[in-house]
Amino acid sequence: MPHTRNRLAPRTMAFVLAGGRGSRLKELTNDRVKPAVYFGGKNRIVDFALSNALNSGIRKMAIATQYKAHSLIRHIQRGWTFFRAERNEFLDILPASQRYEESTWYRGTADAVAQNIDIIDSYDVDYILILAGDHIYKMDYEVMIRQHVDTHADVTIGCLTVDRKEATAFGVMGVDATDRITSFLEKPSDPPAIPGEPTKSLASMGIYVFNWKFLRERLLEDMEDPNSSHDFGNDLIPELVKLGKAQAHRFTDSCVRHPDAEAYWRDVGTIDAYWKANIDLTDFTPELDLWDREWPIWTYSELTPPAKFIHDRPDRRGSAVSSMVSGGCIISGTEIRESLLFTHVMTNSYSSLERAVVLPKANIARHCRLKNVVIDRGVQVPEGLVVGEDPEVDAKWFRVSAGGVTLITQEMLDRRAQGL
Repeated sequence: MPHTRNRLAPRTMAFVLAGGRGSRLKELTNDRVKPAVYFGGKNRIVDFALSNALNSGIRKMAIATQYKAHSLIRHIQRGWTFFRAERNEFLDILPASQRYEESTWYRGTADAVAQNIDIIDSYDVDYILILAGDHIYKMDYEVMIRQHVDTHADVTIGCLTVDRKEATAFGVMGVDATDRITSFLEKPSDPPAIPGEPTKSLASMGIYVFNWKFLRERLLEDMEDPNSSHDFGNDLIPELVKLGKAQAHRFTDSCVRHPDAEAYWRDVGTIDAYWKANIDLTDFTPELDLWDREWPIWTYSELTPPAKFIHDRPDRRGSAVSSMVSGGCIISGTEIRESLLFTHVMTNSYSSLERAVVLPKANIARHCRLKNVVIDRGVQVPEGLVVGEDPEVDAKWFRVSAGGVTLITQEMLDRRAQGL
């Protein structure tokens, strides 16, 4: 085994930015920040960034929180408490606090790091890895950090290869033949193409590697700049592209996947994208492999009994086809197809679920027909509710997305019951 000093991950701190609301998820983020939103049957979205860091060999981490952080903090305290200080391992939760007189909240992504410089200094690391806490993917960060060191870059930016016509929704990198970044454009109408690939562009993943001493100086300068928005994407990165050496790291070089599989990365920031990414896990061979024991997605593993299916009559059979059903669920006389049920979901007789994402502790009463839905945590679906067959009726009481997915929350059902 190589000496620790020859490996880069143990000399790196992962700093996870997990303070953004994620307003495009609408009511799903009314009570929780986007990284704390449930995903995949038992995980939270933030588990993917944290698991990637852990599996990459990084044992020093911090997570910056801000908007409605209680659910996220509780999840971290329950599921990520196995770090041991005596082994030089840490996971610090860093809520926005009154650390400077002029500001209580983090003013931007760079400010979230800058306000915690003293804490990062105490970690005694050479490199810092800045991560967004709200994307679904599997990535070996050691590969990216190694490239950063080998190319002597000031900053290395994780990049997705996307169709050029779709790149208008991203921050796009213009690069030369060596993948040195020559320009950074936010949501450009005419995205620059990758050299030699005229139909493709490189889009930022919001993942950055810096030498800590270098970034520390830049952050202190940025804090004193009254014209700065104190954001990596708006301020620090464009400045480094102009005046320093910014290097692109292609996600395909470090994506963890089977040899013949496509590189998987999803921003589940809309109801449609969130629903589809969850439903895709019910495919015969899902693109995202949650069964990979070599690169597990760590999380809080709640103690639950196995899922239970009861009743076996033609009109009242507890069954699930092409579906994922989590522990603690009781499927009582309900037909379930192409659906994903989180823990402790209860369904009752003569109901049917098709392409449904049902969050924990929801209860589906009898005689319901639910299709193309996302049902929030703890929702009590009343007897006889039909959703997914008449969009106009659904839109009267619930939120129907542009893609035809209906989001159901308890507040919506309460208003419907009162006729409001």
